[in-house]
Parts: sequence; structure tokens; C-alpha cells
Amino acid sequence: MSLLIDRIGELVTNDGPARTRAALVVEDGRVAWVGSQGEAPAADERLDADGKAVVPGFVDSHAHLVFAGDRAAEFAARMGGRPYTGGGIMTTVTATRAAGDDVLRSNTRRLVGEARRQGTTTIEIKSGYGLTTEDEARSLRIAREFSDETTFLGAHVNPGGDDYVGLVTGPMLDAALPYAKWIDVFCDRGAFTGEQARTILAAGVAKGLRPRIHANQLAPGPGVQIAVELKAASADHCTHLSNEDVDALASSETVATLLPGAEFSTRSPFPDARRLLDAGVTVALATDCNPGSSYTSSMPFCIALAVREMGLTPAEALWAATAGGAAALRRGDIGHLRVGDRADLLVLDAPSHLHLAYRPGVPLVEHVLQHGVKQ
Repeated sequence: MSLLIDRIGELVTNDGPARTRAALVVEDGRVAWVGSQGEAPAADERLDADGKAVVPGFVDSHAHLVFAGDRAAEFAARMGGRPYTGGGIMTTVTATRAAGDDVLRSNTRRLVGEARRQGTTTIEIKSGYGLTTEDEARSLRIAREFSDETTFLGAHVNPGGDDYVGLVTGPMLDAALPYAKWIDVFCDRGAFTGEQARTILAAGVAKGLRPRIHANQLAPGPGVQIAVELKAASADHCTHLSNEDVDALASSETVATLLPGAEFSTRSPFPDARRLLDAGVTVALATDCNPGSSYTSSMPFCIALAVREMGLTPAEALWAATAGGAAALRRGDIGHLRVGDRADLLVLDAPSHLHLAYRPGVPLVEHVLQHGVKQ
């Protein structure tokens, strides 16, 4: 079946300037034709965009969705002045270990659906709230039911020093392998040291997993440099960067994935996205959806924050939330609407992509298409 989407007021393809008065044809789940309104080939079905904007589906390349419970009381305490340290992760670990598979699956399904309704068509899902061999494998098995982009994050917090590093790089890693594509580690103050992070990522790479890293969120540290050294797909957070860190990212293919929901929820300084872009770094935006430090599944909200607080233009923020996220997942088939790309796209209830940042909090996603099928 083929589908013609026509009378598009503004079409953002991330492949050249936005088009006006445009049309797009989808066939077999892929973009088959892009051009001007009135020049499109015939198709089996038609969707009238009625002058509204069409943009690529959002690519959320950093999310923690397999968990139980919440940490609303922790959030309230932060709003009352308590600083964020990351220590509350163990609260979620306790709840997650105690929950049955059906509870974890239901919560993950709820969050994936919530994200999809807000325009996310690809989402990465991490483990990291099990921290035992059995519970990490269970979390990844459930995550794989909802996404092919799954990440082993047994190295989320360190409850047992070097002995725990041995567990993560040994039995836990082996148990994760059937369900994981990526390996991640939280390399920061109070989590894993640079040496431990390098050891964990190298072990995962040796077993065929691809590296990414939580880096430089809470304080300056070695995380970004390790990401570049190991050719990680992304260094995520990047809140506290030295000039050397920025230069290293700019001279590499490692994407700086920024997570403004975390800064919003923890009252921390926002990363300077303008500094990174001006240096030539590839920037992605993601939600960091998790129950402790960024309990949002909304990419439009993160776009608005990036424009308001991080120095991005609306067009740059949209690119970071689509093509940037695709780059952070090393995906060439999503995040754009070029001929041959997967037909993951959004019809906005607005005439332009500018409204995503201009009207924060308003549900502007009218239609979501995944593989060319309306969701």
C-alpha cells in the first residue's frame, strides 16, 4: 500500500531547507517520493495535511523505562532545597526488584505509549534498576519487547566496589547479551570511576555490544574523554565540560546527547548547547525519562527547554531531537525524511515546527506515523 500526504504547509526533512506547499509519498513503510504539492504520483490512500507542518518522528536516544514505583517525594525535597546526588537510584532498585514482570511490563508499555502520543517513534530503553544478574537480564528482556534499541546499564550505581565491577563485566554481562545492543556506564562523582568505566565498556565491546556513557553530569570528570577514546556513539548529559572535552567531541564522531529534563527536575545548570554546536559537535536531545531525575517522556518539552535554556534555535532543537538522536543511535534510516528512509513522521497541529518551542505544554502532535502506518 502507498500513502500520499499532501497539502503540507511546511515539510521538514532534515535534508536541506524546509519545503512549503509540499507533499510526500510513503510506500512499503519507506519514504518513496518528496516534492511539491500537486506534482506527487498517485497513491492508494491520501492524508490531507490541510496546511499543517510535517516533521520526522522524534528519536529519544536516552530513556530508563523499566522500573517500578516513583520518587515524587524526592522531587519535592529537591524543590525545597535538597541537592541532587544520584543516591535515590537505589530506592527505585528496591522497588524494581520487588515488582513482578507484569508490573514492569505494564509500566514500560504505559511510558512507551505516552512517548509515542507525543511524537516519539524510536526510543532507546536502558536497564539499570535491577543490579543483580537476574534482574538486569529480566529488565532487558522486557525492554526488548518494546524497542530494538536496548542498553545494558548494570553499571548505574556501584553497590559493591571492584567486586561489583567484576560481576558487571562477567556473569551479568553474559546474561544481558541476548537482549542488549548497547552497553552504558554512569561515570561520575559517586558512581563509577574513569578506570572502572573504561573496564566495563571495554568488556562489553569485546562481547559485541556498542558503547555509550553517562558523562560529566554532576561534576567535571573523565567520562567524555573515555567516550571519545572508545569511539562511543554518545556521551550523555555533558553538563560540566572543559575546553578539552569540547575539542575532543568536536574531533570525534561521538554525539553529545543533552538531557534538559534532568536539569529542569534537579535545578542544575543547563548544558551550553550553543558552545557545543559552535565548536562543531553533533548534538542530540533526549528525555532521560526516569522516575528520579527526569520523569518526563515528552520530547516537545525537551525541545522547548533546549530553546529557552540551552541556546538552540527551534530548528536546531528539532534537528537534535530527530537527526541528532538518530546519530546517537548510529541509525541512518530514521531522523530524516529522505527517499528511502523509514517513514516515521509527525503531522503537527500547527503550521510550522516553530510552534513546538513557541507553545510549550500544548499537545501539538496530531498524527504519528511509524513505518508509514498511523498509530
